[in-house]
Parts: sequence; structure tokens; C-alpha cells
Amino acid sequence: MKHVVGFAAAAIALATFTAPAAADDLVKMTIGQRGNWDTAITHLGDKAGIFKKHGLQLEMIYTSGSGETLQPVISGSVDLGLAVGTLGAMAAYAKGAPVRIIGAQATGAADYWYAKNPAIKTLKDTNGRTIAFSTNGSSTHSIVRAFVDEYKLTATPQPTGNPSATLTAVMTDQVDVGWASPPFGLKEMEEGKIHLVARATDAALVRGQTIRVLVANADALVKRKEVIDRFMKAYRESIDYLYSSNPQVMTDYAEFARVSEPLAKRVRDEFFPKSLVNPDQIHGLDTLIPEAVNLKFIPAPLTKEQIAELIQISPRK
Repeated sequence: MKHVVGFAAAAIALATFTAPAAADDLVKMTIGQRGNWDTAITHLGDKAGIFKKHGLQLEMIYTSGSGETLQPVISGSVDLGLAVGTLGAMAAYAKGAPVRIIGAQATGAADYWYAKNPAIKTLKDTNGRTIAFSTNGSSTHSIVRAFVDEYKLTATPQPTGNPSATLTAVMTDQVDVGWASPPFGLKEMEEGKIHLVARATDAALVRGQTIRVLVANADALVKRKEVIDRFMKAYRESIDYLYSSNPQVMTDYAEFARVSEPLAKRVRDEFFPKSLVNPDQIHGLDTLIPEAVNLKFIPAPLTKEQIAELIQISPRK
């Protein structure tokens, strides 16, 4: 009997030792604009082990803007899309795309527009010239369209992709006015190669409004709701980590964005207050929806029922 008990105990111990650990749930996502502070949340949180702690493995694919970010979400080849223009998400939903908003990504914006040509000092000076945005349906697209509408400009909006490609286009005279988000362009501005023309907040559209969002594929949100809820919990925890006093945050972000640590700290402290990346609420819907109609992103205002279906933010726990 002692031999039987001993054998059973050994078998259990061996099974415990050899059984594979439960695999983390894989979450696939597309993310607009690699290197921006507000789009680095998942990278930095993952590097710090926060998503792993919540049983998640992240597969992150970076894009040049909302247009590229949304398509894999719509097709279902990824679960989530981060840094999607709010108006672009509304437009996709209004066309019947399986897109749901699961959080705010940026309320307000640190984006800015700049020029090399000293004759272009203000938005009025862009008349008859070209002005950049990232991709169709992006937040920068909606901001440029708002510039044109609010300031009655004759400038021609032109998609130029990410900030790096945009800077090249400006410096080689392919476009007159470029766009960027810190830290991109700050070094060139300090060196006098380019100068500020306008900030995103010069458009009434941006002030106090959530201009970029986190979206999920509608089918994934139903079938993997518990996983996505865990993702949002880890995402919120990552934001708290990014705004902590832990020096590793700046070390990792500087390496990720390929900038110095002092510049990395300046980007966070001067341009991205923590409130900007709070995911818990979509701000400014009362003005965002009329703007979406006015700028022809959607044909008619969304109903209360449509808004409730489109925006499904899990509560903070």
C-alpha cells in the first residue's frame, strides 16, 4: 500500500512538473504612428511585463495612420486597432463595418503642422499650397479638413503617411506644410530647419474632444470579451506606469523613439498630460457628431441606439 501511495504521489508530482503552463491569450492589434508617446502605451506596458501579468501576449503591427489601422480590424485579421481617428471610426461604423469603440486613445492632441518655407507662417499662408495629413480617415485628416473648413482655406490636403515620411516630403518640396507629433520634428525645429505653422488645437474640432480611439472588431468583442476586458485593465495599468516616477519608463521610451532621455521626458511632460490618454470616456460627442456630418465622414447624425452600439467601453475595475 505504501508503494502504491508513493507511486501515485510521484506520478502527480511528475505530471505537475511536466504539464505545460497555461498559454497567454494572444491579442493582435494594429497601431498608428510608431514612436509617438501616446501610441507607445502598449509597447512600454508590455516591456514592463504588465500585459504578461494579465495573461496576455501582444502582437503589435504599426501603420502610417487610421486608414491602414482600420482595415485589418474590419477584416477580422486583428482584434484591435489603436489610435484610430474618431471620425474615421464613426465613418466605418456608419457604412456597416464591424467596428466598435472600446476606449478613448487621445482627448485633445499634441499634433502640429510646420513648414520649411519662411513665407508660410500661418494657416492663411497655406492657400494655394499643399498641407499634409497621414492617411484617409485619420485624426490628422479630420483636423486638416477642419482647418480648411474653419479658416476657409484653398489649401490642398495631401496624405503623406507617418511623420518621418512627411518630414522627407517637406524637406524635398513634395509638400508645403507637414504634420508631426512630438518627438518627431522637435530637433529640426530647434535647428531652424522648419518652423511651427499651426497646432491641432487651432481647430475647434480638437479642443476638449476625443480625436483618436481604441477600436475592436465587433465579432472579436463578442467572442473574446473577457480577453479584451483584461486588455483594457492592463492598458489602464500601463498608463499609470508611464506616468510614474520609475526611470525605466524614460529609458525604454527613449530607446523606442530613438531620442535622448531628456527629450523623451520633455515629450511626456510638455505635450502629453495624463488626461490626454485617459481611455475611460469619449469626450465631445455633442460636437464630434455634427462635425462628422459637416466634414462628410457620415451622411447623418448617429442615433442614441447607434452610439450605444458603437461605443462599448468596459468600466474601470
